Amino acid sequence: MKRRTFFGGAAVTAMAAASVSKVAMAALPEPVTAEGPETAPPLVPTSGRPYNPVVTPNGWSLPWRMNAGVKEFHLVAEPVERELAPGMTARLWGYNGQSPGPTIEVVEGDRVRIFVTNRLPEHTSVHWHGQRLPNGMDGVGGITQPHIPAGKTFVYEFEAKRPGTFMYHPHGDEMVQLAMGMMGLWITHPKGAHPLIERVDRDFCILLASYDIAPGAATPQVNTMLDFNLWTFNTRVFPGIESLNVRQGDKVRIRIGNLSMTNHPIHIHGHEYVVTGTDGGPVPKTGRWPEVTVDIGVGQMRQMEFVAEAEGDWPLHCHKSHHTMNAMGHDVPTMIGVDHRGLVKKLQKIVPDYMVMGERGMADMGEMEMPLPDNTLPMMTGRGPFGAAEMGGMFTLMKVRKDQKRGDYGDPGWFRHPQGTVAREWTGELPAPARRPAAAPQKKSVPLDVRKPSRGHHGDH
Repeated sequence: MKRRTFFGGAAVTAMAAASVSKVAMAALPEPVTAEGPETAPPLVPTSGRPYNPVVTPNGWSLPWRMNAGVKEFHLVAEPVERELAPGMTARLWGYNGQSPGPTIEVVEGDRVRIFVTNRLPEHTSVHWHGQRLPNGMDGVGGITQPHIPAGKTFVYEFEAKRPGTFMYHPHGDEMVQLAMGMMGLWITHPKGAHPLIERVDRDFCILLASYDIAPGAATPQVNTMLDFNLWTFNTRVFPGIESLNVRQGDKVRIRIGNLSMTNHPIHIHGHEYVVTGTDGGPVPKTGRWPEVTVDIGVGQMRQMEFVAEAEGDWPLHCHKSHHTMNAMGHDVPTMIGVDHRGLVKKLQKIVPDYMVMGERGMADMGEMEMPLPDNTLPMMTGRGPFGAAEMGGMFTLMKVRKDQKRGDYGDPGWFRHPQGTVAREWTGELPAPARRPAAAPQKKSVPLDVRKPSRGHHGDH
């Protein structure tokens, strides 16, 4: 991250500030921007009230300044480039150099002032998704406020009234601006001990999004309504998504918000969790139950908590199978069971690079080194210690280690399995298959309405 000034002089700064609010007559907070896709360490507060900070995988939290008791932030809406994974960079719109924008962290009861500078080629606004605030600060362009014109700075000011996980995104030309990546997370921490919010050792936050970027292109196709080909955690796809690295025995919280165009059943391996918070706030303890998969709808947020008891490299992913693949095409016929062998040589005379694909399933494609268009990714990619992972999209790992130091978020490498704890090939004798004997045929029952009447005492009635 680095700091940079967007206004050339005091006169320009004063003019921009005066055009939005009298409270902003002082110089604007200096903007901070992201320079790379690496996960930043937690932003430990040095001013304002203390809190236990979050970690945004492949992201960071936005610094602030205190001004007469008000916590001031500066968001810059601008075109950005985001590396989705090594080998592919997307041209998006975002905030402060990145999509998603930086996570904003405040404390319940904080008075917050956010300056928003618009460096996009069109107007925008910012909606503070899930917040209780004055109607004129809700950020709906044309309804609760004027749109923020290109080149202008507006200011939002309100009190962070309730703790929880929230989001921010435009409410102006929303179809285009969300499809281009304009979104971010907002975390409001409790101001003290809270009966429904426990202190955790590791607190991660993830934003779900989807993009339609044609192979060889870099800009999303914003008119796409449903058929997206890239599904992301914090606008990264596997294997570009960094792992969640924790110490065995840590209490872990994972906060997830969904600003894609469909729901996502988020599944974790090796552990079960409880949903402790939703869009509406903390879940009463009587309303919690253990789960391994929680469905997160569009515009929703969920907080899951658990103790990381089991060592290992445990997947965390969307359980929609197409959402753990990259750049997958649509209307592709299934070729399983089709024997190409008699056609391959004939086809290669016309198309020298023709390869047999899909007749035994799609796994072979993960091992093929096929020529790809520039700036795109294979459908299935990533490797582990035992070979191809055959995953992409919304997939990462939670790495649990007993020797991971407290506060250390570094990648510990691949898990070393204890002797005899890895599934292996069986080379011994196999028992003969048991066959279930065929069931005896059952007599066909006769419907009541066709049975002959009884000739007993009441047979004629």
